[in-house]
Amino acid sequence: MIIIWGLRVFYHTIAQGTFYCRQCGGDRPFRHRAGRRFFTLFWIPIIPLNRVGEHVQCVTCKTRFVTDVLSTPTAASMQAAIPAGARALAAVMLRTGGADSIPARNRAIEMVRNAGQPDYNEDMLAADLAQPVETARQMIGHLGSQLQPEAKERYLADAVRIGMADGPLTDNERATAEMVAADFGMTQAQSLGVITMTEQSAGAS
Repeated sequence: MIIIWGLRVFYHTIAQGTFYCRQCGGDRPFRHRAGRRFFTLFWIPIIPLNRVGEHVQCVTCKTRFVTDVLSTPTAASMQAAIPAGARALAAVMLRTGGADSIPARNRAIEMVRNAGQPDYNEDMLAADLAQPVETARQMIGHLGSQLQPEAKERYLADAVRIGMADGPLTDNERATAEMVAADFGMTQAQSLGVITMTEQSAGAS
């Protein structure tokens, strides 16, 4: 009688969900899989041995990725986070000193509409202004995690323009802009550069 034995790795799914597949170029379902080596007899796993690692597999294209790929935002999460973060950003800056300023409110509404929410209006702005600052800062931080460095600078500049819509940037508004930059994950030098350039640009126009 011939006994066929050997070693083989078997995988099982430990989680499922949606991720951004770099191979497909879009949001796709995934399987998070863990592997374990088994001693096999007649190709049947008999004795579990060592674990051999984990990977994420795209259900659509079958490509395997390291698990770090799950930290990449999905297109859907980015689409939702950008207008929500822009709303929080506008409200935080307005609350610092320009909440009653019509030009500042108009600038804030314009920024949110350009961020992907074309129906944003005064009623929505009033609701956002009533939100706690800490809630708004969490949303700003989430927005920053979705953005490339250039986009962070653009949104920070938009916040500064809201503050300047009714006059020169005040010390409180400047402090708020610096706070936003920190929540974005920008350095102090980066935030200072964006704020200064935005002020100079407004003064030259």
